[in-house]
Amino acid sequence: MSRKTLKALFHMGAKEYNQEYERRFNDEDTVRLPVTIGDNQAFICQIPELYKLIIDIERLDKEVAQLSNSPPPIALKQFTTKSLIDEILLTNDIEGVHSTRKEIGEILQDLSSQNKRNRFVGLVSKYVMLQQKQEITLNNCRDIRKIYDDIFYDEVKATDPSNLPDGEIFRRSGVEVHSASQKVIHRGLSPESKIIETVEQSIMILNNKDIDIFFRIAVFHYLFGYIHPFYDGNGRTSRFISSYLLSRQLTPLIGFRLSYTIKENKTKYYKAFEVCNDPRNKGELTPFVEMFLDIVKESMQQLLETLEEKKASWDHYCQIINRLPNAEKADMNYLYDLLIQAALFSNIGISRNELTECLHLSENTLRKKLSLIPEQLLIENRQKGKKYYLLDLEQADKLVDE
Repeated sequence: MSRKTLKALFHMGAKEYNQEYERRFNDEDTVRLPVTIGDNQAFICQIPELYKLIIDIERLDKEVAQLSNSPPPIALKQFTTKSLIDEILLTNDIEGVHSTRKEIGEILQDLSSQNKRNRFVGLVSKYVMLQQKQEITLNNCRDIRKIYDDIFYDEVKATDPSNLPDGEIFRRSGVEVHSASQKVIHRGLSPESKIIETVEQSIMILNNKDIDIFFRIAVFHYLFGYIHPFYDGNGRTSRFISSYLLSRQLTPLIGFRLSYTIKENKTKYYKAFEVCNDPRNKGELTPFVEMFLDIVKESMQQLLETLEEKKASWDHYCQIINRLPNAEKADMNYLYDLLIQAALFSNIGISRNELTECLHLSENTLRKKLSLIPEQLLIENRQKGKKYYLLDLEQADKLVDE
């Protein structure tokens, strides 16, 4: 954090501490929020460091947007799907919920069937909405409950019905957040009337265009964790909402990177919650906003670096395609091209159906073309009875270096 928190300054002496609080709270650039943290009105100090982070984020976003136009459309679609699967995997993992890439990938394949017996079908469906740039309404408590129901209701009902919301909209009883050692580190708001009131206030802040949108997203993310409106699924619901909101402001790919960066920075992430929840911090949310924007910036930086690495690899393999077996034929050259894209950008490969469509070939002709590729170069995967293919890039490099 760029400056000491009020919590850290508490021991400087009562007079100096109260003077510093009054100075921060009453500064003309301070944003005072219509919500309380404990007994204190929440506020954000619009320090220069926050605006520098926003400028850095927007600069990186322009670079990412430009670079994301470099890969072929099929490759970009594959990369987006791979990133979506990774995001769902990691948002589950942060909460200690086990899932696998294969499990998420199979749900993606069968999403049209909406098989509610599958775990995570609601979560996958919601993240697909980000990929499709669908709009989600966030105007009142019922909208929040709808997001929760769409994502988690069937999953929780199947695994632990006692954790289903039992109030008018949210939970009726109290809830505690525990550390890894089972120490209580936070108690969510209660009773439900207080939850509803504070969620409504949080939504008012989220929709207040007089406040910078990135501040609003960060504050809403914090308040959701502070309120803890549900018995289960709060973290994943909050991260989904933040991913959605960020994907509306920045390149949509950022919606599939947030959980990855939060997992890498879990200590810093939970420390910011702890600081802002502490009564000694007197409602100042600046530390959380700064931490959250720093995580968004890191997400953008990592996304940019990943795309740069993919582009460099793509350029390299485009140069060696002509040296691969039978690549002198145009259709084989394009087949290699598609298999290289699949190896670089996809989670499992490119399907037979996609290959026949892209190459305008029949199944039998595609089979003959695939047989012309040396066995050590072609990787075949299966998922839900379908075949997927990609090129073994390590073997390709060895072959052309011989």
